[in-house]
Amino acid sequence: MKISCIAIDDEPLALELIKDYSGRVPFLRFDGMFESGIEVLDWLNENNTDLIFLDIMMPDITGLQFMEALNNRPLVIFTTAYDDYALKGFELDVVDYLLKPITFERFLKAVLKARERLQKKYPDSSPVRTNGDKTDHEEDHIFIKSGGQLKRIEFKTILYIEGMSDYLRIHTEKERIMTLMNFQTMLGLLPARNFIRIHRSYIINLERIDSIESKSVIIGNDHIPVSKNFKEDLLKSINTE
Repeated sequence: MKISCIAIDDEPLALELIKDYSGRVPFLRFDGMFESGIEVLDWLNENNTDLIFLDIMMPDITGLQFMEALNNRPLVIFTTAYDDYALKGFELDVVDYLLKPITFERFLKAVLKARERLQKKYPDSSPVRTNGDKTDHEEDHIFIKSGGQLKRIEFKTILYIEGMSDYLRIHTEKERIMTLMNFQTMLGLLPARNFIRIHRSYIINLERIDSIESKSVIIGNDHIPVSKNFKEDLLKSINTE
């Protein structure tokens, strides 16, 4: 399953940005955007959400006042142009504090924190998609920032991903794409049932494996090393496919 989320902000462009960013993350389901916290208080009487992206300085009711009015509080990520409320956010136990203008990389880091919290809160019946699950609405692609562009990459075209210092090199059927991202962030974007880490420097697409040797996986003409620490997980994934 996915993490349901909404956004509250009196700036329409800020709302559109959060909606766009949410659409790029496979485990998020964006359920609505609101220009007023008052609207959401009414909406929450008949609806539930796991996560709220919340602006602080709004005309009718501030983000802080909105949080204080909630009885059963969802997870909250502050999205604001002001850094004066970071301490207050810590006291209210918000997931993260995003300063505008918000980059996608910073947004993704925040929602990964939210996912981790939910997985700890609901270890047996988590609203987050677990390994092997797939919903009818699950995305089949991601957008990756590379060379000043956002490139759309279909999951099925990815052969494997190689770590190179602070960068990742994504090997696809047609090209190799470099992006500034770490493995943890990338794994959060990929469907867990298809992708697995087999080495500290490699993630592979299970569906693209041609064969497995004692110390490597063969995909096409490439031999990708398998670390001893990850080999057991690899074999379990193959056997449960």
